[in-house]
Amino acid sequence: MHFSITQWRAWAPGLESLHDWQAWNRQPWRSAASDAQPDVAFLPALQRRRLSRLARMAFSVAWPLAEPSVGQAQLPLVFASRHGETPRTFALLSDLAEQTPLSPTQFSLSVHNAIIGLWSILRGDTSEMTALAAEGDGLEHAILEAGMLLAAGAPAVLVVIAEDLPPAAYAPWIDDVPFPYAVGLLLTPGKDWRLSLSENTAPAATAEWPHALSLLQTLLSNQSHCQHHWKNRAWTWQHKP
Repeated sequence: MHFSITQWRAWAPGLESLHDWQAWNRQPWRSAASDAQPDVAFLPALQRRRLSRLARMAFSVAWPLAEPSVGQAQLPLVFASRHGETPRTFALLSDLAEQTPLSPTQFSLSVHNAIIGLWSILRGDTSEMTALAAEGDGLEHAILEAGMLLAAGAPAVLVVIAEDLPPAAYAPWIDDVPFPYAVGLLLTPGKDWRLSLSENTAPAATAEWPHALSLLQTLLSNQSHCQHHWKNRAWTWQHKP
């Protein structure tokens, strides 16, 4: 499939501006544990209080890309996160273990599509929106979903990939989140990028960075090619200036 990446934005603790990400690309590092959260002052205070850090990260990268001066007033959105609202869900499970009454609000905001629901409400956007949980190649599955929306006639599609650090109790099972991060991509019809899928026959290897951060390195380095492996799938990204 073919598409253009018109604009992108990313956020992580200590990595907010293009200059920050360029420095990280030159010498990538894993940031220390941090409670930092992105600035979402563009939202009313009452609404900000309801958002988890994962939601704030997603909103912080997506909101500027959805402004009419950049994208479209109404934009289809594809949100992908492998682990979703794990911290919020863990808090609910802890309350259950302690026989503490559960918060209906916390429960309703813990489901995987809560973020796109909040996005639709706060922006008054009734466009088609999808929430995906697709393991380590969630980025590519989100791009495929966005590509089908473009093929169906959408003038642009917003893709957001976001992961928060899981609670320490999950450390033995979740090791693919080096630090909290969110990446937003504004996709439009075009031939600049080509994404293809083939069978991966190479021995399984642990990727140094999640696919979304690896793609950022490709964008920041102006590379024309990158490949992401996940299980038996080999995803090839090719860029033609």
